[in-house]
This record gives sequence, structure tokens and C-alpha cells, in this order.
Amino acid sequence: MNKPLRSVACLLTALLTLNSTTGFSTPIAPTKPGAKRTSDPAVVKLPAGFSATIVAKVLGSARHIAISKTGDIYVKLAGLKEGKGIYRLRDTNHDGVIDERVGFGDYPGTGILINSGYLYASSNNSIYRYKLNDSEEVIAPDQPEKLVSGLREKARDKSKSIAIDRQGNLYVNIASDNDRCREPGTGKGMMPCSLLDSAAGIWRFKADELNQSFASGTRYATGLKNVVGLDWNSQTNSLFVMQHGRGAFDDFYSNYYTPQQSAELPAETMYELHQGDDAGWPYLYYDHLQKKKMLAPEYGGDGKKTSTAKTIDPVAAFPAHLGPNGLLFYTGTAFPERYRNGAFIAFHAQSQALHKGYLVGFVPFKNGKPSGPWEIFADNFAGTDLEKPTGPVQHRPCGLAQGPDGSLYVTDDLNGTLFKISYQAPGHKASAARQ
Repeated sequence: MNKPLRSVACLLTALLTLNSTTGFSTPIAPTKPGAKRTSDPAVVKLPAGFSATIVAKVLGSARHIAISKTGDIYVKLAGLKEGKGIYRLRDTNHDGVIDERVGFGDYPGTGILINSGYLYASSNNSIYRYKLNDSEEVIAPDQPEKLVSGLREKARDKSKSIAIDRQGNLYVNIASDNDRCREPGTGKGMMPCSLLDSAAGIWRFKADELNQSFASGTRYATGLKNVVGLDWNSQTNSLFVMQHGRGAFDDFYSNYYTPQQSAELPAETMYELHQGDDAGWPYLYYDHLQKKKMLAPEYGGDGKKTSTAKTIDPVAAFPAHLGPNGLLFYTGTAFPERYRNGAFIAFHAQSQALHKGYLVGFVPFKNGKPSGPWEIFADNFAGTDLEKPTGPVQHRPCGLAQGPDGSLYVTDDLNGTLFKISYQAPGHKASAARQ
């Protein structure tokens, strides 16, 4: 193992050691009082005081979720289940078990959120909204309003994740379908990258205006290959996003990069975005081992040349290929103080180099900025040893939401399991829904 990889592995080992000394592994609790323990093989590892329960199973490819003030859970599916792409889950007798499921929306997709009396949801090319009643229940599930249509949809990376700010602006991720903006069949980069005109960025629309077209939107930020996890940070009043890093370097540039380096690089990155920001894709990537922005080999890089382009820096960086699909800034008071206003991140893939993944990470924040290194909060959703697997991966964390009691919900887009993570310290007063 080379020194950079060893240093990252040591960091993760230290984090895991911290988790194991200050926390515990919590078997999934029964989904119904008096029921036998679930046969689900995953054992979610959490810090001391936290526990995980399974709220629902077999939801389909559950992506992002939104939770009403009364506890109704709206789940967006990447594929249709019984012809429906959204499911409302309800615990009618408040016993901790979902006993009512109602499907609506005849389109697959990822994005979903509740804002200002509406449920917003995305397909892979459009954005819709549904009017809610005072209990935040959808009034007319078969009559959505179409806000935006004609968004770019290609064969890969088609998810349209969404966020809304305080001024009623709607932000939408439009990913690149070309991992490195190369000319087909070659290692040569397109110069300039023509995809940046219609993809690889965040577009802004109005959250209350019907029948907007792609052309009527504003490109808010660019140079972002693919952002599935994003959230509006109410403390900073700004948009934060998690970028998926590019793929292999060594296929056309083996003279500069080894297969091991392709497994280690580039970082998955968190950005705070403002109007006009450029994160630099495809011309550069962030190397979290060197802590530098590097010139991509398709555009003259050799693994040593840094980029001099005027692009924004990430506010946090993570090991390569972890696949950050969910981002949530925690605003409740049910968890200990150190989690307040910090960022939870759902990683739905793994680092082959480090044999870690399928986990929920956490970044502490203070005064709107990361105040410490990222850490592993919830681990082992995979249900198998990733270094020496004894069976298939069981769960892939994808979406995150905060419940009205301050608990954390995590979706699984592999087998459709919904987890609830709670804090149970004696005498701790739970509060407050997300603001």
C-alpha cells in the first residue's frame, strides 16, 4: 500500500475505532411490538445512545424522502412500483409500524420535498408540485401542477434532485452524462466542453410558476459533474451540494496514473454554492490526498500539475467513489448538541481501495463552516464485510430526512428499506421538527 492510501486507511481506521469505543452495533429492532426480530442481516453500527429501527420494507428503489409535520413519509422511487412513483407512508395508530401505504404519481425520479404548503417532486425531466392541506397531506394526488418540463434526460445520471430557498427559488441538479467530457472512444477532452451549456450544473427556476421550460431557467452554478445530494442550509442561507467524482484515469493515461490511483482518486466533494460559481469539472478534479485542485489529464494534466483556473474550493472532501446521494443539515434538538446544524451525508457506493462504503457520514459545522473532519456516523448497511464479502450488499443508503421528533430517516435504494435512527439518552428532551 502506498503512503497516501495508507494515510487515508489509517484515518478511516481511527474513525472506526472511535465509533467502536464510544458507540455500539445496534441490531435492527423489531418493526412491531412483540414481533420477532427481523431477519434482515444488516447490523447498523452507531455511536453510543443511538439506535436504528426498520420503519418499512420492500418499497422499491427508494430515493429521496420528505416528512410532514404530522409524521407522514413521502418516498420518491427511481422506478415505478405498481405503476406509482411516490408512496405516502403512515402509522395510523402510532405504534411505530407503517400500516398504510398510498401510491400516486406515474413517473419515476429522485427529488422530493415539502415547502410552503406544497409537496414538490421530480421526474427525470420535469418538476411537479401537489397542494397540501393543513396536516401536510396531498389534497389531489392525481392532479399535480407541472412547474418545469424539458429538463435534459440521458441514459445515465438522470436524477433531478431539488432544493428551495427562502425566496421561492427552485434549484435543480442537471448532471453530465459524459463522465469526463471526452470525445467518444478517445481520451481526448472536448475543448471547450459543450455539455456545460445544458448540463453539469445547478439550474434555478421559480417554485411557484407553472409551465416553465428548461430554456426559461437560469444556470446558477456550473462545473459540477453530478449532484444527487443537495440541501438548502437555513443557517447560511445558501445551497450546499455533494458532487460525484469522475471515473478512471488509467484507461487512457496509464503513463501518469496506476489502477490503484484511479481507485483512490478523485475526492467526492462538498461545495457551498452561490450565483455564478464554477467548481471546475471537467477541466480539473480535487485530490484529497494532496489537498489540491489538479488539472485533469484530458486537458493537459499528469497527476502533478495543479489547476490555476479561478474555480471555487470544496468545503469538505471525502474518499473516492463513495457515491454521495443524500445531504441533510440537521436542525432538530433530539440529537446531542454537536450534531446541531451539522451535515449528514448518505453514501450509497463504496471505495474499492479502502473497502468502506454504504454508510452515513457526518460533518460537524460551526458558524456555517465545517468545524472538524468528517466521520462515520452509521455504518454496515451493506450487511457484509466489504473486504472479504460473504454475500451480496443488503442496503445502499440514498435519501435522508429529519422527522418531526428530530429523528433521522435513511432510505435504501437497493431493496427499499426505510431506517429510522433515534437518540435515547436518559432525560434527553426531544424536540422540534426541521425548519
